[in-house]
Amino acid sequence: MSLGELQVHNRLKFVKQFLRNCWRIIGFQKTLCSRCTIDAQILSCFKLYCDSCKRFLADRLVEGNCPTPGCKHDSARGDQCEKCGKLLNPTELIEPKCKVCRSAPRICDTNHLFLELPLLKDKLEEYIQTMSVAGGWSQNAIQSTHAWLREGLKPRCITRDLKWGVPVPHEKFKDKVFYVWFDAPIGYVSITACHTTDWEKWWKNPENVELYQFMGKDNVPFHTVMFPSTLLGTGEKWTLMRTISVTEYLNYETGKFSKSKGIGVFGNDAKDTNIPVEVWRYYLLTNRPEASDTLFTWSDLQAKLNSELLSNLGNFINRVLSFIAKEPGSGYGSVIPDVQGAESHLLTKAFGEKVGNYVEQYIEAMEKVKLKLGLKLAMSVSGEGNAYLQESQFWKLYKEDQPTCSVVMRTSAGLVYLLACLLEPFMPSFSLEVLKQLNLPLDGQISLSNEKGDVERAKRPWEILPPSHKIGIPAPLFREMKDEEVEFYRVKYAGSQADRLVKAEAESQSKHLAEQLKKTKVSDGNTANKDRPRKSSDTKPKASAPSNTEISISRLNIRVGLITKAEKHPDADSLYVEEIEVGEPLPRTVVSGLVKYIPIEEMQNRKVCVLCNLKPATMRGIKSQAMVLAASNYDQTKVELVEPPQGALVGERVTFPGYEGLPDDLLNPKRKVWETVQVDLHTDKDLVARYRDSPLTTAAGVCKVASISEGSIR
Repeated sequence: MSLGELQVHNRLKFVKQFLRNCWRIIGFQKTLCSRCTIDAQILSCFKLYCDSCKRFLADRLVEGNCPTPGCKHDSARGDQCEKCGKLLNPTELIEPKCKVCRSAPRICDTNHLFLELPLLKDKLEEYIQTMSVAGGWSQNAIQSTHAWLREGLKPRCITRDLKWGVPVPHEKFKDKVFYVWFDAPIGYVSITACHTTDWEKWWKNPENVELYQFMGKDNVPFHTVMFPSTLLGTGEKWTLMRTISVTEYLNYETGKFSKSKGIGVFGNDAKDTNIPVEVWRYYLLTNRPEASDTLFTWSDLQAKLNSELLSNLGNFINRVLSFIAKEPGSGYGSVIPDVQGAESHLLTKAFGEKVGNYVEQYIEAMEKVKLKLGLKLAMSVSGEGNAYLQESQFWKLYKEDQPTCSVVMRTSAGLVYLLACLLEPFMPSFSLEVLKQLNLPLDGQISLSNEKGDVERAKRPWEILPPSHKIGIPAPLFREMKDEEVEFYRVKYAGSQADRLVKAEAESQSKHLAEQLKKTKVSDGNTANKDRPRKSSDTKPKASAPSNTEISISRLNIRVGLITKAEKHPDADSLYVEEIEVGEPLPRTVVSGLVKYIPIEEMQNRKVCVLCNLKPATMRGIKSQAMVLAASNYDQTKVELVEPPQGALVGERVTFPGYEGLPDDLLNPKRKVWETVQVDLHTDKDLVARYRDSPLTTAAGVCKVASISEGSIR
């Protein structure tokens, strides 16, 4: 028996069991003719039949005006109105239409099974009142459930006149199937039975098993009213849902996500973008609509990727591991250092207390299924790590106080592992990559356990990783998303999936036609010269047209850099040789002619603006891999470095409001891009560095110089 056949077999077995055990609460009722007096209690008996399609219509195949006062949405489905969220019966719709042929269906007599919910009112209300408090149900789940109770429980139809579905195991109803939301929750039990014969240890063990469920708000009543009623009606001891976490709607750009209408970005689309899965998971979870509707926009995804994942989380981890991986003399040779007296280092001890508090809050949030808050707290730990690195000035400690530097780096490495644990529920692939870079087992249990003392140890992150442990090879964890990519995705995924398919087919046909025309030879009727050999000039390749790409500041890749080492050039008195971190695994070597303007002590451990896509140039035997931006006065007697704000993150790209675009991988010297742009780089009266009127901008603010106003930047 195949897995699919086993699933169907088990589902039917459990459906029969539920029906046998709660038969007394299932009533047989016959729908009334539309011409008869209608008993409001059995309105749900009516079923709509389409004469054109010659079939009873599934709820989702009926569309009409919503009957809810104040709504009147003209595209409400037969089971629910997407606008107001009200659950409906198809016969309640005003002016219903068949979605297939658009004709008006008629009410037709048919026999159906009903679940007599009113008989379970007392047991159900007791369950809801007790468990909604004990399980900490989300507020929207409580509101939706109480709305059903306030309207009064009514008999609920659990069968449909359809061909697809789980067949009803009764001779009188052999041409019918079960309503999906009666049958599907039973599938939770049957699929467990497919996995293990010990399924009762999960589903009939309420003393030792807690059931958590996650869903959108439109499916709440089926899991807080319908399915619990089915279980309670059997009179058996089932594991009932303890906690339910419900989300509101996630809207898309200018409208609503709609699976039925194909509006939005769906699984196949997300895969086609090649945006890493951990980015999708992070964005959707940090944007999870837990209390109110939220909005998906491509620009917001870009902002969260670039500023939170790349500049915060990725920057911290890469900075720590890259420094440890440096060769002895400038790092630790990839080995976690041994440390003594970490608790006596006041900055580190205070940092550990902060981290411990965040972890306690994180665990509390996760226990209460406040996932969005849990993720926010985990990212706050990463933010504290960045602040700790900056305040410790580890690059300076390495030269002046190596024992303290070792404390900082071992503490930071422990925090890297802790972040892998905290973020594993949200981004498991990210955590695996971090473990790989830490050279730790990939099949190990990543968790935080009070029993193992993990939570208490989080307050002492310098104890998390053992001394002498050799880490793996550091590598960037995230890639910046450019403005051009955002616009590309916004255009590509606009409209509905059907619109996109039509557009794609049209483009494909157009491309095919163009290719066919290229292959087609049009004759001018003159065949006399057909076989005449061509002159050499006929085959001479044409010179390629010059590029029309606009030369603007957006083509420059200017990043926030941190000078970790500066010394005089061994063969040139006027040159400095600097090592500058720019958010890459290894620092860049930069040669600068600043000796006569800036003392060497002022070149150490300071943030600068670095032009990173100039073609490398060898200066007196040393290859310079970038250029530091500096401003000079009118007669070039004074020069000052252009400095990013103190809070700017190393590796962040400096932007220019009003000028958007991807930077060149490498500036072509023949195009004179830098030379063209440089003439418009200057400082203003307020000492702000600008390109024309646009300031050099980071997430932490604008870049400035110390005292040179209206100077030239080069």
